[in-house]
Amino acid sequence: MDIHTLTAFIKTAELLHFGKASRACNMSASALSRLIQRLEEQLDQQLFIRDNRSVILTKAGLTLLDYAREAVQNWSQFTESLTMNNELSGHISVYASITAVYSLLPELIESYRRDYPAVKVDLSTGAAEQGIEKVLSREVDIAVVAEPENAQLSLEFLPLIKTPLVFIAPKQPYAFEINHNAKLDFLKLPLVLPISGAARRRLDAWLNKKSIKPLISTEVSGNEGLIAMVRLGSGIGVVPKLVLERSPFRDNVQIIKNAPKLKPFVVGLCTTKHNLKRPAVRALFTIANRGE
Repeated sequence: MDIHTLTAFIKTAELLHFGKASRACNMSASALSRLIQRLEEQLDQQLFIRDNRSVILTKAGLTLLDYAREAVQNWSQFTESLTMNNELSGHISVYASITAVYSLLPELIESYRRDYPAVKVDLSTGAAEQGIEKVLSREVDIAVVAEPENAQLSLEFLPLIKTPLVFIAPKQPYAFEINHNAKLDFLKLPLVLPISGAARRRLDAWLNKKSIKPLISTEVSGNEGLIAMVRLGSGIGVVPKLVLERSPFRDNVQIIKNAPKLKPFVVGLCTTKHNLKRPAVRALFTIANRGE
């Protein structure tokens, strides 16, 4: 069992698709299948359950995934510590929402690649609320997330920007209308809410404090999708202003001026304290802290 094998296993476990994983690993599907088969023989355990429609990790596969991620992370930390003449090499993986990719990362990644051209940067995108979980599971090295509300000893957070949470409504009149001169009636107005994340928790806390049981019309994963649903008239929603300003639908929705004031978002880089020991990861945090 070597790092190459563990890396290929991790990619297969994450994608749960041998064809996609083989392309990501730059090998044929048959070569990847043989690699996984040899790994199963070495461990005397089945790692995947496969049929014509799906691939599922077994209990042994899930256990190996945790071990493999930690082993690859430790190997990266070790190899980076051997770099000579400050020529940093290796790779880092970054996870962010589409909005963060457009607004927060371009200058940061550009500065990083200019200073450390030998480091490979892998970037994946998705819902921002999944970032911390991906960091804790070692699926990625760094995520762009809202500041964790409950401090976790294993995490390191570097703030980059503060943005208010704003309530938005569609501009066109649908089944409901917004009276900007009166308080919002959350008992009657349909809500489009994020499935999870800090914005959802803050709004839920405000509603609970006011003893309001809201009319939830739709739950969405990701702020970008939430804005799209509001634009279609599904209800009103709450999003970080930073996301709204970058949305292609920003001209199709309106900010509700008489809405409740929720605690603003602080958005930044998140990694584990263990991961921050890696020179390649620490270097990105150093550049971000300098504001380059």
